[in-house]
Amino acid sequence: MCGIVGYIGPRDATPIILNGLRRLEYRGYDSAGIAVLQDGEIQVRRDAGKLSRLASLVDGDPVHGNLGIGHTRWATHGEPNARNAHPHIGMTGDVVVVHNGIVENFLELRDELLAEGAVFKSETDSEVIVHLVERYLGTGSEIGLVEAARLALSHLRGAHAIVLFSSLEPDKIVAARIGNAGGVVIGLGEGEMYLASDMPAILEHTRKMAFLESRQMVVLTRQGFSVQTLDGAPVQPEVHSIAWDPVAAEKGEYRHFMQKEIHEQVRSLTETLAGRVDFEGGRINLPGLNITPELARRIKKIIITACGTASHAGMVGKVLIENIARLPVEVDIASEFRYRDPLVGPDTAVLVVSQSGETADTLAAMEEARRKGAVLWSIVNVIGSQAMRISDGAISMQTGPEIGVASTKAYTAPLVDLYMLAILLGDLRGTLSEARRMELIADLRKLPRLAGAALEREPEVIKVAQALVNTQHCLYLGRGINMPTAYEGALKLKEISYIHAEGYPAGEMKHGPIALIDRSMPVIVIAPRDPWYEKMFSQVQQAKARGGLVVPLATDGDQLIPAFADHILWVPETPWLLSPVITVIPLQLLAYHIAALRGLDVDQPRNLAKSVTVE
Repeated sequence: MCGIVGYIGPRDATPIILNGLRRLEYRGYDSAGIAVLQDGEIQVRRDAGKLSRLASLVDGDPVHGNLGIGHTRWATHGEPNARNAHPHIGMTGDVVVVHNGIVENFLELRDELLAEGAVFKSETDSEVIVHLVERYLGTGSEIGLVEAARLALSHLRGAHAIVLFSSLEPDKIVAARIGNAGGVVIGLGEGEMYLASDMPAILEHTRKMAFLESRQMVVLTRQGFSVQTLDGAPVQPEVHSIAWDPVAAEKGEYRHFMQKEIHEQVRSLTETLAGRVDFEGGRINLPGLNITPELARRIKKIIITACGTASHAGMVGKVLIENIARLPVEVDIASEFRYRDPLVGPDTAVLVVSQSGETADTLAAMEEARRKGAVLWSIVNVIGSQAMRISDGAISMQTGPEIGVASTKAYTAPLVDLYMLAILLGDLRGTLSEARRMELIADLRKLPRLAGAALEREPEVIKVAQALVNTQHCLYLGRGINMPTAYEGALKLKEISYIHAEGYPAGEMKHGPIALIDRSMPVIVIAPRDPWYEKMFSQVQQAKARGGLVVPLATDGDQLIPAFADHILWVPETPWLLSPVITVIPLQLLAYHIAALRGLDVDQPRNLAKSVTVE
């Protein structure tokens, strides 16, 4: 969740770090700080609140140097104030550290260090790390920074990403990753090196990047980097050339990243299909998945596991794979998966869906699946992320960087990836006829055009948003393949507008939620022309009969629903198996415009972070 940026080279580190932190604001934070080596001394500037406060602090009390680290903190131990903000500097003033994660044995270590004479200046768990490093640097032996860091890290329990440097060795930055507390990205420059918790922070400076695995440590100098395990064994990590365009991480003409990313879905869907669909031959090509006909036939069950928006995509994937490939699918919330001793074995494929590929719960689910011998697949957006690296096979979302905390294009892209996976599995398993395969693939050709048609309705959606802007509660109803669309629509509304919203299976409305319906409870009914249309039309009538304010989402040309609607969200007619890709777009726009009309921080909603890297 926290953002980390580091730089060593010939240039002034301060503007590089501050700009990198700005590019990580989407991760969520409540304080920020920077530490720079200036004239042989570590200078720290930090404050609670937004980065603008830190920037003002630096303007008023400048700091310059060729080596530095920065941090945006999401409070876990200690309230969000300047005292608890990172970086943390030690008692001698020679060592400074930033940290992402939770030191699970913090109290035990703190008591031990206090007994040794350490003086704590904050309430954070992170401060124990800098005191531990100082302990080993001050033993009077020849222990250097790297060995002191290794010894200090050996005491920590939990998952961590840690970056530190020392004025005693002013030619290096040391960083380590333990477990699944977020990424450590190494950026390679010419005579300079970069470090970050996520690629957008350094993408404008370099496209050459490497990634730390768990229990690895990197030492950066101006000339390059070296990686070793925490046991001291040398490692040669792969250097990736990242194709993302730095301009893609800018808002451009849009007011918010979320609005930009909603409108980028035509492009992201087009690129999701490019090179993977043979429309003439009627075949799907997913080479990164590493699947053979023998493996496809061996698998008896798929478990899709994910968190939040990605789990809703997994629910759609269940319908797609079972319908097209005739293969049983379970959908599991990643944060629950490893705690219930799941029934997983060599004939099970565990498929994770994750935008970041660094979500702690998702990675823990993968570790559990690996331990039990399952085949591991992933659908991930961030190239080089942990989830992608530890998978047996992966499908890369082709969305480019997604900055807004509320996921949009990284929801629709995996829906299409799951659709393509279903076709490929059905083909390899021999459960899909050629005629149906050709039909399903032909439908994919329509998708970017249909997404564009849905986006053209934005002015109509704005009118609905204006009508609903002051509501306090909202009920979303869906059925079949669009039941997850109701969940996702409700999630989008609650996470950026702070309106209480519930997504509910429409068939369950009479089992409780119908009691809530009145004029103050808008009911958004996902009712496109699909196999569940008649059932959903009945839901529209029932909600209206009970005095509800009814907002159906309906297919163009529907002659029945308008008579029962207070407002309508229209979508173009779409093949029903692909309809969730299109029906979610007006719900994304609706949530966005309601939040914008309420004057809220759409891209950085309160209490939320883009990537949840601590449990």
